[in-house]
Amino acid sequence: MRIAIFPTCIADAMFPYAPVATVRLLERLGHEVVFPADQACCGQMHVNTGYYRMAMPVIRNYVRSFEPMLDGEWDAVVAPSASCVGSVRHQQAMVARQEGDEALARQAERVAERTYDLSELLVDVLGVEDVGATFPHRVTYHPTCHSLRMIKVGDRPLRLLRAVRGIDLVPLPEAESCCGFGGTFALKNAETSTAMVADKADHIVATGAEVVVSGDYSCLMNIGGRLSRDGADVRVAHLAEVLVATADEPWEPAVLPPRRGEAGCACDGPPGSGCAGAPASAAAAGGAR
Repeated sequence: MRIAIFPTCIADAMFPYAPVATVRLLERLGHEVVFPADQACCGQMHVNTGYYRMAMPVIRNYVRSFEPMLDGEWDAVVAPSASCVGSVRHQQAMVARQEGDEALARQAERVAERTYDLSELLVDVLGVEDVGATFPHRVTYHPTCHSLRMIKVGDRPLRLLRAVRGIDLVPLPEAESCCGFGGTFALKNAETSTAMVADKADHIVATGAEVVVSGDYSCLMNIGGRLSRDGADVRVAHLAEVLVATADEPWEPAVLPPRRGEAGCACDGPPGSGCAGAPASAAAAGGAR
């Protein structure tokens, strides 16, 4: 297949490891991945805070960037974020329709129908659960709110993780409870958000996991920040970072609370090297074109 990647704003700007790992994984599975150069944001931040009119140019740009798929240029769009896929599916057409642009709404719906979270693309579209990954670590999985309640990925991520060689996958207590991030919720309701992520971090630590895995780096940023402040010896990783790892090409999660006793890394190494100094853009890294 020929697959267009939408890395999302937060991943492209701050956490390129997830889209880079997504590209490398799909290429290893024999697919071609392309990076539409004119893409930007999906508009979720604007919509979630009520700025529908300001979201319209952003939505229009997203649809224009990915609509070549509808003419057969690509077969699907993949994003390493259930949150942004949820926005594409459930917000873009709604906002366009509310703002009086029915043509944009219909086109947004057509693009959304073939826009997938990584776990959906692998399991439902490509028909694969065992991607040949090897990740010899004790892992627990945090299902994000949007993945559970908006796009309903169900157990697809867990099915993918269970097929990973060497993994010790342990259940997370109260897994379906929110981590407290919620975008601007964490800013507007800081005390509540802090209490929620404290509970989530405690549950993660209780599993004895080395790595907590999720499908959204926004939630991992919140969780990882709390784990780091608590001095917990737990790393965070996107699902793609686990699935891309093999026995011949291991991948160490790059966004980490430093392990106790380590000073942290300030070098300029590649994502997956275990170094925090990864490339600043997913488009500029590993294979994305």
